[in-house]
Amino acid sequence: QVQLVESGGGLVQAGGSLRLSCAASGRTFSRYAITWFRQAPGKEREFVAAIGWSAGTIYYTDSVKGRFTISRDNTKNTAYLQMNSLNPVDTAVYYCTAKTSLLYYSDPAKYDYWGQGTQVTVSS
Repeated sequence: QVQLVESGGGLVQAGGSLRLSCAASGRTFSRYAITWFRQAPGKEREFVAAIGWSAGTIYYTDSVKGRFTISRDNTKNTAYLQMNSLNPVDTAVYYCTAKTSLLYYSDPAKYDYWGQGTQVTVSS
């Protein structure tokens, strides 16, 4: 089992940057793929980015390619989402999740472990 805690959200102007962190408990963090989802008010939870346990496999949704970078540091039990060139459509609560493989990585129903979420608000 793994527990996840997100941090790093906040209010930023359009064009700005934020780095989200996902800190995991437990000694098995390196066995889990980590995925970021986001959910805007009135919308469904949306896949953002995923990274395999060794960081050898990474996926992004098209709308963030070239702007967001997912990474992880297994020695710190932490994953990151660097977000650059933010725009108001990126406003959402961002969640990190974990599971043991990247199979069906973009389906939120396939994940058992979720953080509490961190709010990202981008003003125009």
